[in-house]
Amino acid sequence: MSQVETVHNSAKSRYEAWIDGELAGFAEYQLTDEIIVFTHTEVPRRYEGQGVGSTIARFALDDVRAGGVRRVLPLCPFIKGWIARHREYADLLYGAPATTARD
Repeated sequence: MSQVETVHNSAKSRYEAWIDGELAGFAEYQLTDEIIVFTHTEVPRRYEGQGVGSTIARFALDDVRAGGVRRVLPLCPFIKGWIARHREYADLLYGAPATTARD
């Protein structure tokens, strides 16, 4: 598989993955001042099972974390399940207690 390029397409309110110039998947969202609500993730059948969805999820959640403003409300089953398997992102969840981790 070629390299996956991930981008934040704010004009379409989604995070996208591209492979060789072709849209390989996306995660749609809606924003409020405090929350990003992930509503739908889609990866075409030809790219399923190749880590495209995980690449999108990690990129999107890292972007949310870097922004430092919003919490995540994952209505999308894929994003919700991905966070459940990658607990290092649980602190981003809307309603989650603030982290107590120290460097």
